[in-house]
Amino acid sequence: MRRLAPALAVLAAGCMAHKPASAPAPHYVLGQPYQAGGVWFYPRESDQPDETGIAAVYGAGHAPLTTDGEAFDPTALAAAHPTLPLPSIVRLTNLETGRQVLVRINDRGPPTPHRVVAVTRRTAQLLGMPGDGGTARVRLEVVSAESRAAADSLPGAPRLAMNAAPRDAIAVTALPPPGEVSAALAPLAVQPGPADDPPAPPLKLPEQVGQGAPDPGTLWVRLDTFQGHQYAVMQQATVAGLGARIANSVQGRVRTYRVMIGPLASVAQADAVLDQVIRAGIMDARIVVE
Repeated sequence: MRRLAPALAVLAAGCMAHKPASAPAPHYVLGQPYQAGGVWFYPRESDQPDETGIAAVYGAGHAPLTTDGEAFDPTALAAAHPTLPLPSIVRLTNLETGRQVLVRINDRGPPTPHRVVAVTRRTAQLLGMPGDGGTARVRLEVVSAESRAAADSLPGAPRLAMNAAPRDAIAVTALPPPGEVSAALAPLAVQPGPADDPPAPPLKLPEQVGQGAPDPGTLWVRLDTFQGHQYAVMQQATVAGLGARIANSVQGRVRTYRVMIGPLASVAQADAVLDQVIRAGIMDARIVVE
């Protein structure tokens, strides 16, 4: 039996090499909570209208399909995000160059809490990211209307439970000449009413690059946000050796307290601080740009 093992391994490898790849079948995906890089992520339907962090470029060896069943295309304006509905349309801005493009989020990732998004090689080129597979500070803004249209165009998208009023079609008829009486006016054509939603964005978005002023900001590690100051103080004490501070803000009548560490001098330092915070048991911490 031991002599047969190498031959069986070669045969199995040959079968896998000749196994045809699954055909693309785009569909809406939200998905269950999952673990990556030792941290749990929780996909959700609600938008995150504005998010900052570090973008990376996809590595080599991606599977033929993205998480939502589209063909993976490194030349498309596409990206992976850990929690947004798939697909979503976002405006991605490289804060270091000021360039921005619309990107289709159609994949899960990156496989680490240190990065907010992984982009295709072409997206990185248009945003002016380093050509050696480096990183960039980015802002991600969900474009709500286009995201809903993209999701609604695919199987599996959630539908609103509502009863819409029937929409009457417009009947176009030919009127008789003046002085004549017609027993019946037969409709010549039926024209549907106007559509309510914008057309779904194409799977491959057009390459339209905007240019704004560079605003790289500073790197921070953001921990949790609390409505009670005492809880923020308790978390601050957990990572006291890392120089954590408490920032408070007021929205309406609600005051919140957020624990932050920074500013940090480099991506490498931010990565190292985030590692220490996660080891301290604060699993929701992320790198942000302020």
